[in-house]
Amino acid sequence: MRSTVKYLFDRIFGAIGLAIAAPFMLFISIAIRLGSGSPVLYKQKRAGKEGRIFVIYKFRTMHPNDGANTISVRNDPRITKEGKFLRKWKLDELPELYNVLIGDMSFVGPRPDVPGYAENLSPAERSILSLRPGITGPATLKYLDEETILAGVPDPQEYNDRVIFPDKVRINLRYLEQYSLLEDLKIIIYTLIRKKIEEY
Repeated sequence: MRSTVKYLFDRIFGAIGLAIAAPFMLFISIAIRLGSGSPVLYKQKRAGKEGRIFVIYKFRTMHPNDGANTISVRNDPRITKEGKFLRKWKLDELPELYNVLIGDMSFVGPRPDVPGYAENLSPAERSILSLRPGITGPATLKYLDEETILAGVPDPQEYNDRVIFPDKVRINLRYLEQYSLLEDLKIIIYTLIRKKIEEY
């Protein structure tokens, strides 16, 4: 029942959100095109519900052909001038509303990882793959300053894999256990006002 409510919520408000965001997305597209050329959108394969691969859509925030490494840090030289602004306010993720509308993603859930990370999950942890990945979630709110954290360690990739990724898995498992529509609404509101969750 709760999965049906979540699914209907995502479809309805995904369509409404996309309609409201359309004028802003047009303006952002023009700004990216004028600032750093084409392409405007960044497309990447991610692992979704049950580990199925889908294509995620975001506004491009790095210089063309500079997005091979999925780990980015604060003041990363690959990030464009307009990209810094978009990433600060998470506006680069507005195209993900389309992913929500077509059922690849949810408003709230674990952030979708690049293929390969799901293979590192234990059998017990793989239950989080029963969730559609989200635009935001409790793990996202805890790590709002993730790029700053990674900029302060010697090896960002190693720190992400050893510390941040396991902690996000723990948070997402807890979210799975205590999901409710009210919890999702709280997480969405916290995301809009940029309120960090210190612990979950």
